[in-house]
Amino acid sequence: MIGHTSSRHSRRCVLALGLAPYLAPYFAHAGNQLEEPLANAARSALSAAIANHAPPEPEFSDTAARIAYVRWLGEMSTRLGRATRQRLDLTTRQELLQTIWYESRRAGLETSLVLGLVQVESAFRKHALSSVGARGYMQVMPFWSRLIGDGDASKLFHMQTNLRFGCLILRHYLDRENGDLFMALGRYNGSRGRAEYPTLVLSAKRRWE
Repeated sequence: MIGHTSSRHSRRCVLALGLAPYLAPYFAHAGNQLEEPLANAARSALSAAIANHAPPEPEFSDTAARIAYVRWLGEMSTRLGRATRQRLDLTTRQELLQTIWYESRRAGLETSLVLGLVQVESAFRKHALSSVGARGYMQVMPFWSRLIGDGDASKLFHMQTNLRFGCLILRHYLDRENGDLFMALGRYNGSRGRAEYPTLVLSAKRRWE
């Protein structure tokens, strides 16, 4: 990732000025993510979770929960419209937010965390592509398609597929790190143990809480 002194200084300035949520995509990508051997059980569980193509349809236990979700969707749609450099129409914003809401909960993650990570990784650009091939909203590396998918990395530009991969990969890293979010975020970025990337994501997360 960034290794020069000037880049580190610039990143510190961004954080100090509170601009990380806006400029983070230029500093951080998951392209440094390392391909690591998966235990058979982990591979099987992840593969099964990826293969379940249930549509992202929210389900609610009662009317109050549904109303809370509708209010959340409206508020987050407004924030998303202000946060993105490209113009996303209302339908696209709501589809993206609904899918993030669904896939984050499916993976047992905070929705605000996933929103923050997407903002840092891709600035909510569906077809974001890093110099090393990381793809889509959550900058998923192509090797994951081979490890736990059907091998077709082009599908990582599909909204739900990308978000499902990204959420399950982060969940996998959280489990490997015994719930330590700081270390899991570092592993997601390929910079385990360093503070820059977790700081960026957690700063962006607060925007969506």
